[in-house]
Amino acid sequence: MMVKFTLRCTLVVVLLLSGLTATAQVSTPKYSNEFLNIGVGARALGMGNVQSAIADDAMAGYWNPAGLLRLPNKYNVALMHSELFAGIAKSDFGSFAMPLDSSSALAVSVMRLGVDDIADTRRLQNEYGYIQYDSIRFFSVADYAMLLSYARKSNLVEGLTLGASAKVIYRNVGAFANAWGFGIDAGTQLQRGTWQFGLMAKDITTTFTAWTHNVEELEEAYLQTGNDIPENTAELTLPRVVLGVGKSFNFSEKFTALLATDIDFTFDGRRNVFLQSDVVSVDPHVGLELAYAKTVFIRGGINNYQETRNFDGSMAKRFQPNFGIGFLTNGFNLDLALSRINDQESNAISNGNTSSVIVSLGYSFN
Repeated sequence: MMVKFTLRCTLVVVLLLSGLTATAQVSTPKYSNEFLNIGVGARALGMGNVQSAIADDAMAGYWNPAGLLRLPNKYNVALMHSELFAGIAKSDFGSFAMPLDSSSALAVSVMRLGVDDIADTRRLQNEYGYIQYDSIRFFSVADYAMLLSYARKSNLVEGLTLGASAKVIYRNVGAFANAWGFGIDAGTQLQRGTWQFGLMAKDITTTFTAWTHNVEELEEAYLQTGNDIPENTAELTLPRVVLGVGKSFNFSEKFTALLATDIDFTFDGRRNVFLQSDVVSVDPHVGLELAYAKTVFIRGGINNYQETRNFDGSMAKRFQPNFGIGFLTNGFNLDLALSRINDQESNAISNGNTSSVIVSLGYSFN
């Protein structure tokens, strides 16, 4: 009964989106809705975005909904805030998760990535050529997503859990353009002793995002600059598969470690990653978490392997290191991460500080 209802809702949404874009241009850009792949949570970002096999808290709805069946308590709340590019862009995430019974769990998550207070100076100069600073208006460019996640234990294999997330996407560029999208992610996790395995399939339905442009707001500027007036478009986000493996180590009664890796498989063309081809690109990343008495955590990770071109024309291979710490007591956890560490020896980009500080708070209780 529940499956039939879900299928009907999905069909209605798809039909509505199809009707809105019946005359729109359809494209499949390589980096569509990329804000959903930046990552959330200081624990995950401190470990190089390695989570598909080990996600076990309220943020599992984002990383792998199958991990919701490993929630520590009945009620679980998670919050995150991070600032990118020296605070120009801000990323926020919030989630609430709870088990429905011994075999299923539910989570609701909301995220936003945006740049605020952008100056609109189109009317800065009046018809007489005078500057009028009071005519400046400000707007925001922001991407939003809401995820409804459900997980359930498998009756076929012991330790196997299954999960899925339905996501609604809203993207806004001030009064100039906005977009609505809909997609589905699905995942699974398997535990075998100290080993953990995960598989996450993002955008398995090929996420559909319909853009609407307010041509009247910018028509004059487009004509003055000789640019083409934009048309309403529809973007298709192709599927991405993440395969994860993790293993726990017990060095003593209080000292433990967790080593994990994720491998991202994309099918939207050649990407600048570790293994690349026109058919599939493979991007591995690895993370490590050291714990003392399951209270104090030290984390590290490596991801974002790329080949970049220096100003002298030579090629350089680079990766992104990440670090983090965490504290957990009485259901309350505080996590900090330092991500996107700048390579001070690189002359391919500015030597300014491009690191980002991520702060996460979580609380679980009965």
